[in-house]
Amino acid sequence: MSNTTPSETIPASPTTTGDHEREPAADRAYRHVKTGLLDGSYPDGHLLSEGEIAQTLRMSRTPVREAFLRLQSEGFLRLYPKRGALVVPITPAEAHSLMEARLTLESFAIDKLAALGRQQLTAIGRELLEHPACHPGELSDAEMHEADRAFHARLVAAADSPVVTDLYNALRDRQLRITATARTHESSRRAAVTEQHNGLATALRDGDTALAKHRLREHLAHTMRAIGISEHLPHLDT
Repeated sequence: MSNTTPSETIPASPTTTGDHEREPAADRAYRHVKTGLLDGSYPDGHLLSEGEIAQTLRMSRTPVREAFLRLQSEGFLRLYPKRGALVVPITPAEAHSLMEARLTLESFAIDKLAALGRQQLTAIGRELLEHPACHPGELSDAEMHEADRAFHARLVAAADSPVVTDLYNALRDRQLRITATARTHESSRRAAVTEQHNGLATALRDGDTALAKHRLREHLAHTMRAIGISEHLPHLDT
């Protein structure tokens, strides 16, 4: 088993004190492991050890076991008594279905914004052009994944449809796990994603819904190519 640790550094034994209560051990273990799952430090098929995680965080195995159980309930891990926790692989079919769901929900958001009026569409376009996903700068790989997710989540939220927003947010962690395998740490991939975000935001700012939906579809297809799955996505009406 690997001793790989997630890119987010979590102090093993916090030394700072003050007004903030110390984070419970089980929550700290949960956050540590989940960060590793979402940033790709713990890849599909990796077998995690309670003992190794406990040693890394300088805590007993009990809170680590609680974290593993919680992550198993969320579908990230599969526990094997006395062996550890397997990172459940994301199948190509699951990844493809997720991208189809994203295309449907985000395309709906674009149409809803257009229906609310050109001013709504251009306003969100201008806002997104200032988003960190369009100007990643020195963002870490994990931060880039989160910025990408937040960019698209903001588009959906702007449509002001609570049910659709809730559905989209429910995909959050699964989306991050999939995009974590898309090699955004590679400069060429990061540059392409940044350009695609800017292109989508610009089309929204200009009030061009057809172009915005086309660029959204191409952006998602590009992600699918990067993770090695079929890039076929349905052509929704524009």
